[in-house]
Amino acid sequence: MRSDSPPWADDAMRHLRGADPVLGRIIEQVGPLRLVRRSERFHALARAIIFQQLAGPAALAIYGRFVEKIGNGRFPTPQMVIDATDEALRAAGISRGKAIYLRDLAAHVKNGSLNFHRFSRMEDEEIITELTSVKGIGRWTAEMFLMFNLYRPDVLPVGDLGFRNAVEKAYAIRTPLAAKELTLMGERWRPYRSAATWYFWQSTQLVTAGNAERARVAKPTRATTTKVKIARVRIVRKTTIAQKARRDSP
Repeated sequence: MRSDSPPWADDAMRHLRGADPVLGRIIEQVGPLRLVRRSERFHALARAIIFQQLAGPAALAIYGRFVEKIGNGRFPTPQMVIDATDEALRAAGISRGKAIYLRDLAAHVKNGSLNFHRFSRMEDEEIITELTSVKGIGRWTAEMFLMFNLYRPDVLPVGDLGFRNAVEKAYAIRTPLAAKELTLMGERWRPYRSAATWYFWQSTQLVTAGNAERARVAKPTRATTTKVKIARVRIVRKTTIAQKARRDSP
């Protein structure tokens, strides 16, 4: 097992190959699952807040100043963030809104309402609920934390645009997938939806000048495409029935 592979990597690859021919071909092209684990907790969430809505170089510059000015060269502790003045945070490039978010995160960790030691005993949705109770942390950030920091195997980030675009491309779907549709499609990838997501992300990087012949993009079979169409029809029918029921209700 590679050091950058989760303990469930081999099982995930076997399951996904058998469950989805399109994904199976992507796996053959991409190779072993390499989902690098990040051990940080408070650090990872604070960094995610700092990087929100910023381009890479700008975010890195602010991150560097934050570490230097607030943490004296090391990543600040929650107490350091709480004690930092507005002026010090502004000097580091932290906006007023992000300063509020960082202080709220630090306060949650300091008072124990966000206790990372409990996470090993909690379900994914419970963790998402706790994380999103912090100002500035949304569901997507919580899902990335589950995947990369906690190595949870069954996360499906339907709000991730890159993932959604990759699925549409792999299945040759010409109209945007709704979150409900992507969730329904993801049922076949359980209990390794994190691995499926990672492979779809990688699939967008397969075709380059150097490896175009080796990494030809997988085309969906007629049967797979038909399943997707049927799934979409079912969702539309369910939605229509629900809407009609609401109209007819007294």
